[in-house]
Amino acid sequence: MLGAAPGWEAGAVQWSPRVGETVATAVVGLALALAVLVVDPLGRVLLGGAALLLLGLAVRDALLRPRVRADAAGVTVRALRGATTIPWPALSARLREQRRWGVRARTLELEDLRDDAVLVVLGRRDLGQDPGVVAEVLQAGSAGQPTGA
Repeated sequence: MLGAAPGWEAGAVQWSPRVGETVATAVVGLALALAVLVVDPLGRVLLGGAALLLLGLAVRDALLRPRVRADAAGVTVRALRGATTIPWPALSARLREQRRWGVRARTLELEDLRDDAVLVVLGRRDLGQDPGVVAEVLQAGSAGQPTGA
């Protein structure tokens, strides 16, 4: 599929949070914001904080689309502070699996081998898909790129 030719032949591939999850997060955030009107003062603080958190996540997910994009130039990751592009020869894409409290978490780590300050960790929610699938696609894409600086 990818990496069959020296260049990226499949066109741009991108991953983003699922639209349904973003909408659900916004709806629950709005419901909590409305619930602030009918609870006691301590409840207002708790529900207001939760509403702000969920609405902030929904806005972030809506603004940072696509979250990860792979094309001929490399892999571009969008964040609140701007987009970072990692060229194929400098890309290290790893899948990390962890178990904590009986829950398995899989994350995708994207590292720029030229710059120690660039390490991006993304989970299923950020990608809208299993991080293992995205890691395989990116590893196949980087394998098909010519090596060199």
